[in-house]
Amino acid sequence: MPRPTIADIAREAGVSSGAVSFALNGRPGVSEATRTRILQVAERMNWRPHSAARALGGARARAVGLVLARPARTIGLEPFFGQLLSGLQAGLSGDGTALQLLVVEDTAAEIEVYRRWASEHRVDGFVVVDLQVHDPRVPVLEELAVPALVMGGPGRHGSLPSVWADDREAMVSIVDYLAALGHRRIAHLAGLPAFQHTRRRIRAVRDCARRLGLAEAVSLPTDFSDAEGAAATRALLARRQRPTAIIYDSDVMAVAGLRVAAEMGVAVPDDLSVVSFDDSALARIVHPSLTALSRDTFALGEQVARELLAVIADPSAARDVQNPTPRLTVRESTARAAS
Repeated sequence: MPRPTIADIAREAGVSSGAVSFALNGRPGVSEATRTRILQVAERMNWRPHSAARALGGARARAVGLVLARPARTIGLEPFFGQLLSGLQAGLSGDGTALQLLVVEDTAAEIEVYRRWASEHRVDGFVVVDLQVHDPRVPVLEELAVPALVMGGPGRHGSLPSVWADDREAMVSIVDYLAALGHRRIAHLAGLPAFQHTRRRIRAVRDCARRLGLAEAVSLPTDFSDAEGAAATRALLARRQRPTAIIYDSDVMAVAGLRVAAEMGVAVPDDLSVVSFDDSALARIVHPSLTALSRDTFALGEQVARELLAVIADPSAARDVQNPTPRLTVRESTARAAS
């Protein structure tokens, strides 16, 4: 079915195309009765403004894009993303801006969406997550010259502004805490190795192991899913010399690890300490409750929204903003290492 035009609406409403333009754009020049009739016809015909025409007119799209190249099943399970998305939309709503979300299969598809949405003037800017090593998205977004803000850092994101927290410092706080409890064999179930934050956390564990003289500190990559978290936990606990503590890069994996430990008769925290890099209601309601790194993810989303809106309004406002490092909240899942 062809897209309805202003001429179609004018013909249906029995008015001139100029009157339709005035009515649809909220401009004076038509009576309230005529404006109401035109708007009713436009709604009945499902008319929407043409994005290219809107772009030529310099109008804002009143939307911000977030494209996620992650397995959809893991996003749906992670409380972190739920809180982040809620915070983003809350921060955008006050400006009358919507959040346009799309989940794609890989980075190439993500880049194609950036190009398409930019050419169609579908969004005013982008939020970019999961910063990669040698990230191919950064030069594309710089080339498109559409406002974009990276969640992650520090550095390695070209000229794009960012909001970031120190993953390395946060991981160091976990390992130092576990070492103080006497743990000498520590495992880390990491996320996807292409992500910069995963690399930083893995390096932090390795460097802490050297500094503290730990007997073992191994990092195993996963896709953040409960299935891979459970499988990796099962393999670790089946070892003859199993770790006495496991750090999980997500609370979903940590909860899956708790279940596996219970199935295998490994008591938490008496035989195994468990720490999650993410905190959420999920971490607090399981038994035993999870020691975790805590931060206000909803407030983080709001801050990202504010910073991006500022860049959209004034590109010279672009800056890198460091958030406070997440703090370790000690709960029931950690204890001194068994002697």
